[in-house]
Amino acid sequence: MESVRIFCPASVANVSCGFDVLGFCLGPIGDEMVVHKSAKPGVRITKIEGQNLPTDPNENVAGVAANALLKDYPSSFGFDIEIYKKIKPGSGIGSSAASAAGAVFALNELMGKPLTRKELVQYAMAGEQLASGAAHADNLAPVLLGGFTLVRCNDTLDIIKLPSPKNLYATLLHPKIELKTAHARAILKKTIPLSKAIQQWGNLGAFVSALYTEDYELLSRAMVDKVIEPSRAMLIPEFESIRESALKAGALGSGISGSGPSIYALSEGKARAEKVGEAMLKATQNLDLKVDLHISPINPKGITILDS
Repeated sequence: MESVRIFCPASVANVSCGFDVLGFCLGPIGDEMVVHKSAKPGVRITKIEGQNLPTDPNENVAGVAANALLKDYPSSFGFDIEIYKKIKPGSGIGSSAASAAGAVFALNELMGKPLTRKELVQYAMAGEQLASGAAHADNLAPVLLGGFTLVRCNDTLDIIKLPSPKNLYATLLHPKIELKTAHARAILKKTIPLSKAIQQWGNLGAFVSALYTEDYELLSRAMVDKVIEPSRAMLIPEFESIRESALKAGALGSGISGSGPSIYALSEGKARAEKVGEAMLKATQNLDLKVDLHISPINPKGITILDS
């Protein structure tokens, strides 16, 4: 294999009750990357379309992640990376994770797959460190493994792939403003009351149980964030009204996708997810702000090869 073209999906992290540990992979929303082997050693980013991002591999999450992999697994040949960005940076649906995960996935393929997808997460985290100032895997894990994932421990990368109820759909509303993850993390409180922590633990445990049992009612009760959302809600115009509109339209739950500004909702069935999307759009009518709306099933595969 001399080159590979891949689809790098978007993702939703936190999922209300699972800050920095829970995430799921989206379907039709994502970037494409093409990586070629080169006789010249090292990593080069030769093309970026769709967004104005640095081509210096030391300043781009894809380059940083690729170099982290090559530090442990040196190659006699080099790599030229093309990035076709369709996920806007700062949108809250895993733009940096798609690029970082895509880079290490493609290099691994061209090197003969010495690593598993799960083992690639640690190298992709170098890119997330650059993007947000924190090496977290809650977006990377679902992008590489697909479906829902739980990061039990970031230090040891003990990652569990969770089941995805077959009729679960996501609605994503993206207000076209940029929220940098580093800024959204900076406003978070360093300590929380024990009572709120207990509620959050209960919700996360219930959410995981609901995925295994396909208990949509329990899933709905569990999608409550007592820790992070109260601090970040102020950063997103009309967040509460948009969230309430989604719930009134029948969403199982709704919250901030990642660090925002995108707002996600989960629904039982595609028709319900579309109805929820209409309600969320209606709630933004008075905003002097453009928005994008996406309806997506849960993507069970993660990154996929389009051509090689």
